[in-house]
Amino acid sequence: MTQVSQDGRADVLWFLPTHGDGRYLGASEGAREVSLPYLRQIAQAADELGYFGVLLPTGRSCEDSWVIASALAPLTRNLRFLVAVRPGLQQPSAAARMAATLDRISDGRLLINVVTGGDPVELAGDGVFLAHDERYAVTDEFLHIWRRLLSGESVSYEGRHLKVEDGRVIFTPVQKPYPPLYFGGSSPAGIAVAAEHCDVYLTWGEPPAQVAEKIAAAREAAAAKGKTFSYGIRLHVIARETESAAWEAAESLISRLDDATIARAQATLKRQDSVGQSRMMALHGGQRDKLVVSPNLWAGVGLVRGGAGTALVGSADQVADRMKEYIDLGIDRFILSGYPHLEEAYRFAELVFPKLPLRATTGRPATGASNHGPFGEIIANDLIPERRAAGG
Repeated sequence: MTQVSQDGRADVLWFLPTHGDGRYLGASEGAREVSLPYLRQIAQAADELGYFGVLLPTGRSCEDSWVIASALAPLTRNLRFLVAVRPGLQQPSAAARMAATLDRISDGRLLINVVTGGDPVELAGDGVFLAHDERYAVTDEFLHIWRRLLSGESVSYEGRHLKVEDGRVIFTPVQKPYPPLYFGGSSPAGIAVAAEHCDVYLTWGEPPAQVAEKIAAAREAAAAKGKTFSYGIRLHVIARETESAAWEAAESLISRLDDATIARAQATLKRQDSVGQSRMMALHGGQRDKLVVSPNLWAGVGLVRGGAGTALVGSADQVADRMKEYIDLGIDRFILSGYPHLEEAYRFAELVFPKLPLRATTGRPATGASNHGPFGEIIANDLIPERRAAGG
């Protein structure tokens, strides 16, 4: 397993909205087309701003994450791409070759997000008809094969669901033994698979007390396997120069939602058998008057969006303070997003990066011609702005 030291510092990733973007949730007003040029703008902005990487979502509502990552990798320099493998939808040998190839052509910038899936209707459309725990059983077998193949082994394996005879990956990945595995699963079956196979255990943005409980359960499961995790959290962010401006932006984001749209979205989300999704929905119950679920933690996004449904809302100082609380719990990877994703990538990096204890792998590099500054306008042709630095 790839180990990341628990040093009280963190890396920050951004998000590529391959399912759509805009200024308002649930509305075509102010919406943006999902196009390669637009996604390129976001990826290159994240790369230039110094984000550690970007998450590419997966599912039938998204452009294919592997194709998009392959298109954007040559257009970026340092940015890592967190791309999904889908046990049950892919064979492990094919997925291993895809991972090795993308890791090689990106010069070791691939991260793997293991996604088991939580929507039975969508899964049925993809030909998967397994119950919740059976999908995790498939994931366990898949990763047993996938990890050995990318480690350079010749693999023969026969399990309950998967069988391989003399499987091999000829072109091995740059990262050894394989690209890091990220995994989110809130159920006992999910945590067990994570403890067996994965490097970074992910949670959605629940209140700190609930995140602490989840981390404790994951840490115990990993310890039973003689392993340790890094921990990541998936959140939206609405950071502004003042708290009042941030809350105004949050209200604006959902200002086009009516009760009927929220009810339809909640009914669709309820069909999922994901424990993590159920935990997200329980935070607000689909009600507009229950959206502040913890200091500066707002569940308005989850009224209509599946998966990550909470946002950190506040001034730059408040958002940084809330993030530091998660860091104190053991979180060292933040996967963030905001609407619209291009502007918010800049806003968050400019306002909050300087206030965070970032690793050297996140934030503008200290050297390099294009990132060496000065930053900001030179006043009266002679007065140079002060240099910025990540906070402690």
